[in-house]
Amino acid sequence: MSDTRWLDEREMAAWQGFLQASNRVGRHLEQQLKDEAGLTHPQYEILVRLAEAPDSEIRMTELAKQLITSKSGLTYQVGQLEKRGFVRRRSCPTDVRGVFAVLTGEGRRALGDAAPGHVAAVREVLIDVLDEGELELLAEGLGRVAGRLRERN
Repeated sequence: MSDTRWLDEREMAAWQGFLQASNRVGRHLEQQLKDEAGLTHPQYEILVRLAEAPDSEIRMTELAKQLITSKSGLTYQVGQLEKRGFVRRRSCPTDVRGVFAVLTGEGRRALGDAAPGHVAAVREVLIDVLDEGELELLAEGLGRVAGRLRERN
Protein backbone atom coordinates (compact mmCIF):
# COMPACT_ATOMS: atom_id res chain seq x y z
CA MET A 1 0.00 0.00 0.00
CA SER A 2 2.97 2.34 0.24
CA ASP A 3 2.72 2.93 -3.55
CA THR A 4 -0.69 4.57 -3.24
CA ARG A 5 -0.72 8.10 -4.63
CA TRP A 6 -3.26 9.70 -2.29
CA LEU A 7 -5.14 12.73 -3.53
CA ASP A 8 -3.87 16.05 -2.27
CA GLU A 9 -6.26 18.84 -1.25
CA ARG A 10 -6.55 20.32 -4.75
CA GLU A 11 -7.06 16.90 -6.37
CA MET A 12 -9.66 15.93 -3.77
CA ALA A 13 -11.52 19.21 -4.38
CA ALA A 14 -11.55 18.47 -8.14
CA TRP A 15 -12.77 14.91 -7.55
CA GLN A 16 -15.48 15.93 -5.09
CA GLY A 17 -16.57 18.79 -7.34
CA PHE A 18 -16.83 16.45 -10.31
CA LEU A 19 -18.87 13.90 -8.33
CA GLN A 20 -21.28 16.46 -6.91
CA ALA A 21 -21.73 18.35 -10.17
CA SER A 22 -22.18 15.27 -12.35
CA ASN A 23 -24.68 13.70 -9.95
CA ARG A 24 -26.67 16.89 -9.45
CA VAL A 25 -26.70 17.79 -13.15
CA GLY A 26 -27.74 14.24 -14.04
CA ARG A 27 -30.53 14.24 -11.46
CA HIS A 28 -31.78 17.66 -12.57
CA LEU A 29 -31.86 16.68 -16.24
CA GLU A 30 -33.53 13.36 -15.50
CA GLN A 31 -36.29 15.15 -13.55
CA GLN A 32 -36.72 17.84 -16.23
CA LEU A 33 -37.18 15.24 -18.98
CA LYS A 34 -39.57 13.19 -16.86
CA ASP A 35 -41.68 16.22 -15.91
CA GLU A 36 -41.78 17.93 -19.29
CA ALA A 37 -41.57 15.07 -21.79
CA GLY A 38 -42.29 11.85 -19.91
CA LEU A 39 -38.91 10.47 -20.98
CA THR A 40 -35.90 9.14 -19.13
CA HIS A 41 -32.53 10.60 -20.01
CA PRO A 42 -31.43 7.33 -21.68
CA GLN A 43 -34.63 7.35 -23.76
CA TYR A 44 -33.98 10.93 -24.83
CA GLU A 45 -30.41 10.03 -25.82
CA ILE A 46 -31.68 7.07 -27.86
CA LEU A 47 -34.04 9.37 -29.77
CA VAL A 48 -31.21 11.87 -30.37
CA ARG A 49 -28.84 9.18 -31.69
CA LEU A 50 -31.51 7.75 -33.98
CA ALA A 51 -32.46 11.20 -35.28
CA GLU A 52 -28.81 11.88 -36.17
CA ALA A 53 -28.25 8.48 -37.84
CA PRO A 54 -28.53 7.83 -41.58
CA ASP A 55 -32.11 6.75 -42.33
CA SER A 56 -32.87 7.30 -38.61
CA GLU A 57 -31.78 3.80 -37.71
CA ILE A 58 -28.88 2.16 -35.90
CA ARG A 59 -28.01 -1.43 -35.19
CA MET A 60 -28.77 -2.16 -31.52
CA THR A 61 -25.21 -3.30 -30.73
CA GLU A 62 -23.79 -0.07 -32.17
CA LEU A 63 -26.37 2.00 -30.29
CA ALA A 64 -25.37 0.30 -27.02
CA LYS A 65 -21.72 1.20 -27.69
CA GLN A 66 -22.58 4.82 -28.48
CA LEU A 67 -24.66 5.20 -25.34
CA ILE A 68 -22.20 3.28 -23.15
CA THR A 69 -24.90 0.98 -21.80
CA SER A 70 -25.52 -2.73 -21.54
CA LYS A 71 -27.42 -4.52 -24.27
CA SER A 72 -30.11 -5.51 -21.78
CA GLY A 73 -30.47 -1.92 -20.54
CA LEU A 74 -30.78 -0.68 -24.10
CA THR A 75 -33.29 -3.41 -24.95
CA TYR A 76 -35.45 -2.31 -22.02
CA GLN A 77 -35.34 1.39 -22.94
CA VAL A 78 -36.02 0.71 -26.62
CA GLY A 79 -38.92 -1.51 -25.54
CA GLN A 80 -40.39 1.36 -23.54
CA LEU A 81 -40.01 3.71 -26.53
CA GLU A 82 -41.52 1.07 -28.80
CA LYS A 83 -44.64 0.84 -26.58
CA ARG A 84 -45.14 4.59 -27.07
CA GLY A 85 -44.68 4.33 -30.82
CA PHE A 86 -41.45 6.37 -30.84
CA VAL A 87 -39.18 3.57 -32.05
CA ARG A 88 -39.64 0.31 -33.89
CA ARG A 89 -37.25 -2.58 -34.32
CA ARG A 90 -36.47 -4.36 -37.55
CA SER A 91 -34.35 -7.38 -38.36
CA CYS A 92 -31.11 -7.03 -40.24
CA PRO A 93 -31.54 -8.60 -43.69
CA THR A 94 -27.89 -9.72 -43.84
CA ASP A 95 -27.45 -11.03 -40.28
CA VAL A 96 -30.15 -13.07 -38.54
CA ARG A 97 -28.84 -11.97 -35.12
CA GLY A 98 -28.82 -8.28 -36.03
CA VAL A 99 -31.59 -5.91 -35.00
CA PHE A 100 -31.98 -2.25 -35.88
CA ALA A 101 -33.72 0.42 -33.81
CA VAL A 102 -35.62 2.80 -36.10
CA LEU A 103 -36.99 6.23 -35.18
CA THR A 104 -40.63 6.70 -36.13
CA GLY A 105 -42.32 9.93 -37.16
CA GLU A 106 -43.98 10.04 -33.76
CA GLY A 107 -40.59 9.60 -32.10
CA ARG A 108 -39.15 12.47 -34.14
CA ARG A 109 -42.05 14.68 -33.03
CA ALA A 110 -41.55 13.67 -29.38
CA LEU A 111 -37.86 14.53 -29.65
CA GLY A 112 -38.69 17.87 -31.26
CA ASP A 113 -41.08 18.64 -28.41
CA ALA A 114 -38.60 17.57 -25.70
CA ALA A 115 -35.42 19.15 -27.10
CA PRO A 116 -36.06 22.86 -26.36
CA GLY A 117 -36.76 22.26 -22.66
CA HIS A 118 -33.84 19.87 -22.35
CA VAL A 119 -31.40 22.30 -23.98
CA ALA A 120 -32.69 25.10 -21.74
CA ALA A 121 -32.09 22.90 -18.68
CA VAL A 122 -28.56 21.98 -19.84
CA ARG A 123 -27.82 25.68 -20.32
CA GLU A 124 -29.29 26.59 -16.92
CA VAL A 125 -27.35 24.06 -14.85
CA LEU A 126 -24.09 23.79 -16.77
CA ILE A 127 -23.33 25.84 -19.86
CA ASP A 128 -24.41 29.28 -18.65
CA VAL A 129 -22.76 28.76 -15.24
CA LEU A 130 -19.30 28.65 -16.83
CA ASP A 131 -17.40 31.30 -18.77
CA GLU A 132 -15.82 30.65 -22.19
CA GLY A 133 -12.44 29.61 -20.76
CA GLU A 134 -14.00 27.25 -18.25
CA LEU A 135 -16.16 25.66 -20.96
CA GLU A 136 -13.12 25.13 -23.15
CA LEU A 137 -11.15 23.57 -20.27
CA LEU A 138 -14.08 21.37 -19.28
CA ALA A 139 -14.59 20.12 -22.84
CA GLU A 140 -10.88 19.50 -23.30
CA GLY A 141 -10.33 17.82 -19.94
CA LEU A 142 -13.39 15.61 -19.95
CA GLY A 143 -12.77 14.76 -23.60
CA ARG A 144 -9.30 13.54 -22.65
CA VAL A 145 -10.74 11.47 -19.78
CA ALA A 146 -13.35 9.90 -22.09
CA GLY A 147 -10.72 9.19 -24.74
CA ARG A 148 -8.49 7.42 -22.25
CA LEU A 149 -11.34 5.24 -21.07
CA ARG A 150 -12.48 4.56 -24.65
CA GLU A 151 -9.02 3.15 -25.37
CA ARG A 152 -9.44 0.63 -22.57
CA ASN A 153 -12.72 -0.76 -23.90
